[in-house]
Amino acid sequence: MAPNKLDLINEQTSPLFRIMWVYNSDEVLRKQFSNNICAFHIGNGFLLTVAHNLRSESGIINSIDETIFQSEIQPRLSPSQSQLLNQFFPLDINTHKRYSNISDQNISKSVVEIFKEIKFDTRWVTLSQKKICKPHLIVQFREALFYNDASLTREFNNANFFPEPSLNRHTFIIELELQKAFYSNDIAIYKIVNTQQEVIKKLPHLSVDFSILDNDVTNFYCLQSSPGSFLGRLLNNATIEGYSDNWSLFTDKIGGNYNMEGLRYLIRGYFRFGSSGAPYVYYNETEGQFKVNAIQSEASPIQLSINNNKEGNYQYVNAIASPLQNIQDEIENFLTA
Repeated sequence: MAPNKLDLINEQTSPLFRIMWVYNSDEVLRKQFSNNICAFHIGNGFLLTVAHNLRSESGIINSIDETIFQSEIQPRLSPSQSQLLNQFFPLDINTHKRYSNISDQNISKSVVEIFKEIKFDTRWVTLSQKKICKPHLIVQFREALFYNDASLTREFNNANFFPEPSLNRHTFIIELELQKAFYSNDIAIYKIVNTQQEVIKKLPHLSVDFSILDNDVTNFYCLQSSPGSFLGRLLNNATIEGYSDNWSLFTDKIGGNYNMEGLRYLIRGYFRFGSSGAPYVYYNETEGQFKVNAIQSEASPIQLSINNNKEGNYQYVNAIASPLQNIQDEIENFLTA
């Protein structure tokens, strides 16, 4: 066994996290989570994940500031649409926000269609920019301490630290800000913001190796969420089977379609649905540490799917990964700024 392998999956030492978009992050009883994605820390509060989820549409919006509602939504509505949204998005005069009270799935679908008809941009990147919801790092422990440190735990309040008994976890959320999205390479860089430096320093991280690995490299693994759940972590063997000058189309009806293209690894191994953003690591024997080299992009691109079927197909064998060398200069600039 390569030294430190188990450290990659231990909750106290693993650099693997999740990013989720949080509505009402400062409101204890109204906080809601969406858009779950794998991510990993590369030091100094910078995290890497994929970019393709940013330009996907959110569907229903859980809350919205009244100023945005009146300036960007209300003027585009027909009388019947206005009546529906005012009924299911009542205004709270104390917070100056509207909150969804929709419980019927059919109503939810009707509201989503209204947003599409009036061309209101519900892509996650836009919701972040408008501060309708914000990306946060999700850090969870079995015990009610942030990395077993009572003094750091006190840096959190009941809005960003709370128990989840059904998960047997205590959850801490840390605010993030998108720094840059490299859509063609399917990589996004986030930075922790509005957080004490001592908290950031406590987060485990991976050093980056920007070399292009040969396909006979050993001790090469994918670090991802455990099967069947976003809780826990799985470290499994991965093999570089080949290389691709990749090209695939990502559909963005609002901002315009774009191509995901460039150098990719063709990987063979186990890949669960939702593994996008997971790091590929290998053990550098010279330096005596695991280093991250690539990021999981597509678990089952159409040209490699089974029976030409992606939807509901969990028998992932091949995957496409983006080598971090593709954006080496950008990553180094952020880490050294």
